[in-house]
Amino acid sequence: MTDGVVRVSVQVPLERSEEAWALALDLSPGGFEESEDGQTRTLSLYVDEGAVASIEATFPVVEVTRVEPGWEDAWRAFHKPARVGGLWIGSPWEQPEPGERAVVIDPGRAFGTGAHPTTRACVELLARSARGSLLDIGCGSGVLSIAAARLGFGPIRAVDNDPVAVETTIANAAANHVTIEASLLDGEIDVLPVLETTVANVLLAPVETILSRLESGIVITSGYLDTDHPLAPGWRSAERVTLDGWAADRFEREV
Repeated sequence: MTDGVVRVSVQVPLERSEEAWALALDLSPGGFEESEDGQTRTLSLYVDEGAVASIEATFPVVEVTRVEPGWEDAWRAFHKPARVGGLWIGSPWEQPEPGERAVVIDPGRAFGTGAHPTTRACVELLARSARGSLLDIGCGSGVLSIAAARLGFGPIRAVDNDPVAVETTIANAAANHVTIEASLLDGEIDVLPVLETTVANVLLAPVETILSRLESGIVITSGYLDTDHPLAPGWRSAERVTLDGWAADRFEREV
């Protein structure tokens, strides 16, 4: 990140978390800090000063603070490793215990380090699912595709409508020495590949659109609050995991 970086914090009610999360990802694709206090969720974005106006135009109340020297270390400290589904998921500057199956993700320009509750919930459901071919829609950093490879899924196809996400997934797959086919594709409008299992950690509305278009037998979805339940005609709800106010679901095709 460049000089002139500031920390822009916005506070939203918990019931607006999903909407705010989507807006923050558009404004800061590299990710952001997230914390909860009572009925309020705070999102903190590290951006160049020139991006502040766009954030102020999106959120009604923001707090801007200049980042002190050494802020990069604090930012790195925010990205803590996670252990879920028998995997260690963390950043390159962290170290797993000897013998742990590791998924190493550099939290660069694409969202998804493994620490967010939606990612952890998806990995938990993947770990409890039958192995086979897998499609990852909205792959972001590639964390779910790489986790799936570590768990024994394959072949794996990762798609995203953001070329940066595709590039990041390819780089992270290479760094983890796993084979993933990643390509540019919009899960809401393009023809979807048919694989045995699909994972889509996006947002509620795209999840519902994707569910209506898929031909897979099993799909794991997330990116929405635990108070949300995707409309899923033709699918049977098989299992749900909730973490820190977020939810992930595993659906099976109705016969």
